[in-house]
Amino acid sequence: MSAPGGGVEFPDAWYLILASRLIPDLDGGFTVATLARARQLADAGREPLLLTLDPGRPENHAAHREEFARRGAIARADAMRNLFDEASSRVDGGAADWVRRAAHAGSVDESLEYRQVTDAMGRPVVDLPVIAEDPDWHTSAAPVGVRGADGSVVGVVDGFGELYRAWLDELVASLRAREDKPVVLICESRQLGELLARWRPEGVRLAHTIHIAHVLPPYTPDAPVNPLWERWFAVAGEFDAVLWPTPQQKRDVEQRFGAHSGYLVAANAAPRVLAEPAPVAGNRIVMLNRLAPVKRVDHAIRAWQSVHSVVPAATLEIWGDGVLRDDLQRLIEELGLTASVVLRGRNDAGPVVFDGAVAMVQSSAYEGQGLSTLEAMSRGCPVIAYDVPYGPQDQLEHGAGILVPDPGGRGDITGLAEAMIRMLTDRPGRDRMAAEALEVAHRFAPEAAAAALAAGIRHALR
Repeated sequence: MSAPGGGVEFPDAWYLILASRLIPDLDGGFTVATLARARQLADAGREPLLLTLDPGRPENHAAHREEFARRGAIARADAMRNLFDEASSRVDGGAADWVRRAAHAGSVDESLEYRQVTDAMGRPVVDLPVIAEDPDWHTSAAPVGVRGADGSVVGVVDGFGELYRAWLDELVASLRAREDKPVVLICESRQLGELLARWRPEGVRLAHTIHIAHVLPPYTPDAPVNPLWERWFAVAGEFDAVLWPTPQQKRDVEQRFGAHSGYLVAANAAPRVLAEPAPVAGNRIVMLNRLAPVKRVDHAIRAWQSVHSVVPAATLEIWGDGVLRDDLQRLIEELGLTASVVLRGRNDAGPVVFDGAVAMVQSSAYEGQGLSTLEAMSRGCPVIAYDVPYGPQDQLEHGAGILVPDPGGRGDITGLAEAMIRMLTDRPGRDRMAAEALEVAHRFAPEAAAAALAAGIRHALR
């Protein structure tokens, strides 16, 4: 269905998009994909509320909102709201009325460390238990202390889940009081999905998006399931719709855990696609990703030794930042590649970094979908990627680049080098793949992504 003006039409409903946090230049593709969904809804006249749960300072949250708005990532700064900004009373200090109503008599657990959240004036609002070094901290029922106007603990809420649900109850009630229509909550986090799967106020429907692979090394369909996902799979059938980013992941999950009528594919969008590829300028190959272990950037650097010996004038530009930056710089120096491999740092320019590049290379151990590869293809830049779950196979099955086998999840540095040399030396083949890249990117155009999201929402409402 099309809306006036040719856009995608979304059902008439209130829309909430829930994420654990949304911070500029943090969490990579998760943040990009989440904000893109919000923009699709806003552009169709269904502007959502973007909800976050990180207990940062109010002034920091305000700065994040303003920066996203400045970049055009969100339609309006005030459409982005945070639980802890709204947990304080704006009248007399302490916790807001909705927090106090959710609380019951009790006290904090003296055996635990607590983090106190304060309002903009420094007055205590709530005390959060610190569940250190526990990936299941979000499921804890350890009491959350609720502060009164005088600063004393006036009651407790049983865990993070109860606090989150109390806020959502308040928001849903206020929206439906304004206009009685359905509320669609799009949950962007597996941990939050676990806490909300059986939360069902009247008129609320839950759509859950997926951002990452669910298996451990070697990341094959029958590989061990990541233990952090096991509890999610136990409640997956409770969601009104689950939106998988790739057909391959949906297929793997259904073959292993059984089909579900609410499982749908809703890929994340590529940026706007150029009419034609930018002309190649030099012999530049580009990477764009976090400098984190899962990205295996060292594979590309080690492969570059062979590339440099064949094409001495070629350069490898690595955009992004992360915990491995110093280690990777040392590796570049140890291999004697400082003249041809450079760590460029954070990319603030967007997909234009791929303009004129011979190819983009991705050496990840796994992906959720691979947004940087879509960014490259939208500029007509071919992609070299390991054949890992999830994304490269779906994106490159009809050309647009080279899939390098990843046997046993160990990678293939020799194969990676051969693919880069081929791109650099076979210019007609590279140009053919550049044209294919634009064709593939059109399959992931914003309109196609919005149509898939709308279909998932319609399914959830049914």
